[in-house]
Amino acid sequence: MHALSPIRFAIATAALLVVTLAVTPAWTAEPAPATTVVKETSWDELVPKDWDPMKLLQGSNPGPLSDNDPKVMDMMRKMREVWDNAPTNSKMDGVVVKLPGYVVPLEDVRGDLKEFLLVPYYGACIHTPPPPANQIVHVLAGKPIKGIRTMDAVWVTGTLKALRQDSAMGMSGYAMEGISVERYVAPKK
Repeated sequence: MHALSPIRFAIATAALLVVTLAVTPAWTAEPAPATTVVKETSWDELVPKDWDPMKLLQGSNPGPLSDNDPKVMDMMRKMREVWDNAPTNSKMDGVVVKLPGYVVPLEDVRGDLKEFLLVPYYGACIHTPPPPANQIVHVLAGKPIKGIRTMDAVWVTGTLKALRQDSAMGMSGYAMEGISVERYVAPKK
């Protein structure tokens, strides 16, 4: 198996993000309590309609360049900067949402999860570079959560806030507090 060059890896990661956004399934949520309106949300709703994560790479042909070429390194740096500063969707700020995703742990207390990143696809931030910041939600649990591990699929419910935060695993564009976390169960067909 051949390792991908950094630019090809970035293009593959970006393509995976675009495909993830394009094929996000419509999950069925449990009914919300009558006092709180919960918006079941897909990852594409967190991205402003006019933002193109691939705009920087349009018109470039990194194919003939080597991995250590200064042009490739500069392109990768610029892409990471654009993705780390990816705009959030202001219409989602302050909305109570239920969002599916995968867990990237940041802090635990005696094995119970206290803080994590919620990401849209398996392996994000761990086996692949972090997705754009508008595709990462920084979750702070009110109390430690038992039984949730790295890359577990979950539903997270809480108030979404547009808040950029840096962590060792990636830059998040959103945050949630006072949330509920439940294991994701695929809808029955």
